[in-house]
Amino acid sequence: MSVIYILLTVSIIVAIIFFIAFIMAVKNGQFDDSYTPSVRILFEDELVKTKSKTITKNNNKD
Repeated sequence: MSVIYILLTVSIIVAIIFFIAFIMAVKNGQFDDSYTPSVRILFEDELVKTKSKTITKNNNKD
């Protein structure tokens, strides 16, 4: 029965450590990027079009 108390105590301590690490990450601003995920798909399309245009422009100059 004493093993259960030891395991319970250790698991609560580990949970508290992870919770403190999460709170510190939130306070340091690690999860503050709310703009990029909403427009990421638009930027990927623009990059592909821009690269293909520059390749065709460079080929036409030769």
